[in-house]
Amino acid sequence: MLIRPVETADIDALREIAVETGPGFTSLPDNRDFLADKIDHARQSLAGEAEDALYFFVLEDDQQPGERAERLAGCCAIEARVGLDAPFYHYRIGQLAHSSSRLGLHRTLDTLFLCSDHTGSAEVCSLYLREPWRGAAHRNSRNGTLLSRARWLFMAAFRSRFPERVLAEMRGRFDDDGKSPFWEALGQKFLPIEFQRADHLTGMGEKSFIGEMMPRHPICTSFLPQSARDCIGQVHHQTRPALAMLNRDGLRFEGYIDLFDGGPTVEAYIDDVHSIRHTRSARVRLDDSVERAARPAWLAATASSPTAFRAAWLGRGPEGDDIRLTPEEAQRLQVAEGDSLRLLET
Repeated sequence: MLIRPVETADIDALREIAVETGPGFTSLPDNRDFLADKIDHARQSLAGEAEDALYFFVLEDDQQPGERAERLAGCCAIEARVGLDAPFYHYRIGQLAHSSSRLGLHRTLDTLFLCSDHTGSAEVCSLYLREPWRGAAHRNSRNGTLLSRARWLFMAAFRSRFPERVLAEMRGRFDDDGKSPFWEALGQKFLPIEFQRADHLTGMGEKSFIGEMMPRHPICTSFLPQSARDCIGQVHHQTRPALAMLNRDGLRFEGYIDLFDGGPTVEAYIDDVHSIRHTRSARVRLDDSVERAARPAWLAATASSPTAFRAAWLGRGPEGDDIRLTPEEAQRLQVAEGDSLRLLET
């Protein structure tokens, strides 16, 4: 299993993934032209240091026979700085306190307030692992970990390209009919279109309607039905493993939720992220006699150039300042004797 930058030839596989993701996966809309532009943006970002850079990666099963689309197991991405071209909106959860000393009454109300507090932060996003590569049934049951943490290795290797803080938006709850109770109770009251339409527009970068149509005043959550309140800060069942991995790396819910489905946003200072603080560098030593562990515990990523970034599992850890690789492992990572790798034990 190999993490590499997305390529132009991945467009058909990426389109299939966009169809599979379902409602609420805003960053990967089912639109071929938009996805092609996204790939071009990602490839240009690797070559430069634009403030609105997008780093988009795919997970390839290089032992899977067939066409490219049959080998792509998933994807993940990093937006270097959000909200620079269009406002990056959330609801901030707050409280309003009211009291009457004369009546001896005190009441605290939970509120939602439209904000763009995360402007300029980095975002880890677009993580999706396709069904055949999930869980213990696959020969490598840690594909989700590889997808999630490879992004931290990239950020650690090229730290100067990123700001102080990082966030991740988590997909919220949907009912059995694929509808968002939060959207039905709140968003649709101000924007009378279907969730899928609003979600698609946002994914396509059309966000001006949010500032134009959504309320600027605090909303008391007590006016919402219980089904909508139960969605606030809660994640889609398919998103729970991703949230657990982000929590283990130190990202925490700080009271910000998605405008449409109520899903939580988790965040941290980049330099405090566990998988960034605990990476280390080692020099490659080729050795075709080393054994591969049954359950790889080390992630390795190239650090020479963003355009040449590769990440994969290794069956062993470093020995001092060196890391021994088999010729097969070196070929997968496209490294040679003496090259530097960034390593993370998981």
